[in-house]
Amino acid sequence: MNCTIEKILTDAKTLLERLREHDAAAESLVDQSAALHRRVAAMREAGTALPDQEIESQIDRICEMGEVMRKAVQVDDDQFCKIQEKLAQLELENKELRELLSISSESLQVRKENSVDTASQPIK
Repeated sequence: MNCTIEKILTDAKTLLERLREHDAAAESLVDQSAALHRRVAAMREAGTALPDQEIESQIDRICEMGEVMRKAVQVDDDQFCKIQEKLAQLELENKELRELLSISSESLQVRKENSVDTASQPIK
């Protein structure tokens, strides 16, 4: 699997946007539920209440939508956490590789200096 930091960051941004969309959708469901409850209360006061079966149906539908949204948010949260973990792992690996490269470069430089010093000494 070829993962780059840029791809992980892009995926993280996408997931964050999806989380915001899910949050907005959940907020909308809460608003719809509140509006439905107000509507039912107003109809009961006016004596034109909806049949209990229809009320239950509407409430069940709203609850189902809320559960779907909760599951979607949970999946996105899990995926976002996995991406953050992978990003942290890649950043650590990158840091370690840079340290190894630095050590290797320093070692190569020392060898070059030693070879120049040896070559410049007169032969006895």
